[in-house]
Amino acid sequence: MQLTMLKGKIHRARVTGSDLNYEGSIEIDSSLMEAAGILPFEEVGIWSITTGERFSTYALPADPRSGIIALNGAAARKVQPGDEIIVTAFVSVSEKEAEHWNPKIVFVDEKNRFKPLTHAPRALAHPRKLAH
Repeated sequence: MQLTMLKGKIHRARVTGSDLNYEGSIEIDSSLMEAAGILPFEEVGIWSITTGERFSTYALPADPRSGIIALNGAAARKVQPGDEIIVTAFVSVSEKEAEHWNPKIVFVDEKNRFKPLTHAPRALAHPRKLAH
């Protein structure tokens, strides 16, 4: 059996731009993409903390350490600059792999710079085994 697991996410990123007339995608600071394990052209889920909107598009790298998080094309209608979002990527793994799976979770500040953790995220602080 294959399970779909969170591969990586960028948590509470701020949208820095949107361009309705650009080819669709999300441009993401490439240093954040790398830290979250997101590849260029990979499908990503966008979850707006601001509006509750959820949609998918594909990732394109922006300049490293630029803080750019820009939605383009039709996705530009879903969010506005300043909105907080979560960018997610998922992967299919075997049940055995899932038992010890750890996603790459990136926390950022209001300028989309790496934010040091002051605590372990709840899910990682109390890992569980899958019930059989």
